[in-house]
Amino acid sequence: MTHEFKNIVEEGINGKKKGLKSVLASVVALDGSSYRRPGVRMLILENDKMIGAVSGGCVEKEILLQSQTVFETGTSKLMTYDGRYRLGCEGVLYILLEPFNPSEDFEAVFFKCLKQRQSFEVLSYFEKDESMNSKYGSFLKVGTHTFPVNFLNDKIDTNSLLVFKQEMQPCFKLLIIGAEHDAVQLCQYAFLTGWEVTIVAGATESKSIEDFRGANMFYAITPEALDTNSIDGQTAVVIMTHNFAYDLRHLVALKNTKPNYIGLLGPRRRRDDLLDQLIEYCPEISDEFLESIHGPAGLNIGSETPQEIAVSIISEILAYTRQQHPMSLNKKTSSIHSKRD
Repeated sequence: MTHEFKNIVEEGINGKKKGLKSVLASVVALDGSSYRRPGVRMLILENDKMIGAVSGGCVEKEILLQSQTVFETGTSKLMTYDGRYRLGCEGVLYILLEPFNPSEDFEAVFFKCLKQRQSFEVLSYFEKDESMNSKYGSFLKVGTHTFPVNFLNDKIDTNSLLVFKQEMQPCFKLLIIGAEHDAVQLCQYAFLTGWEVTIVAGATESKSIEDFRGANMFYAITPEALDTNSIDGQTAVVIMTHNFAYDLRHLVALKNTKPNYIGLLGPRRRRDDLLDQLIEYCPEISDEFLESIHGPAGLNIGSETPQEIAVSIISEILAYTRQQHPMSLNKKTSSIHSKRD
């Protein structure tokens, strides 16, 4: 959910520059079940614009209504939303509403943290009591340093109140190696999923970043020139150059990295040939690296078009990253969301 929080912070800062106040709404507790879980957030601007959502769309209107008192008083409040009679989710949401007014230090540290791909925490202090209370509020915690969401509120009680702690990982990143039509589609779908996307094309590629909707970066380079320093456990790689030699050279370039997932396009036999030659060139390659390789990339959902293949690949990355075994939800006997999530 880091990308959602990043978007909220960016929109709140942009609103502030325009002279608009904003209120941060955070689901901090849940009794029962709901469409989404604690840790989800949205932002309400003074002009009634809403960024993000905490449910499928039913709760947001009530949040907009209740946020007006926060705009008027500048005081945080805790609201509840009983979905048992309106959403059919059999749960009660506890939602903290607070002025979003971060300091310049908050902004600087937050964006530096994102750029350096560090983890951070968001801590929210509250009571399960529908009331307005200046002692309620949230902090951004990076390392040992904390920054209040509303720098004007110095009354937050960090001792006697309940606290919801949420560790946020670096934004999930997808590295797409290839620039054909299917790579364009995969980039677009990954962007809609909220991932940061980097495109790596061949050194003589005529395309540019403008051809890839949602891409954050575009490089037209040789495999050997690929900078692998930013590839970490929150990174997935999909190699789709449609050229066996280039795919092999990119695998060699990646051999000392530890991405979360590596996907290869093409049939199983092509994958086996790639891995055989990779091991021949790099006999010291680790089992961990080899086990992260998935080929053919994607889940078996009958995909045929480039768009459907993109859905298949993104679905496999999600399932693998979250340690899930894909199945129809109507066959799942436990809750939809695992406790780990």
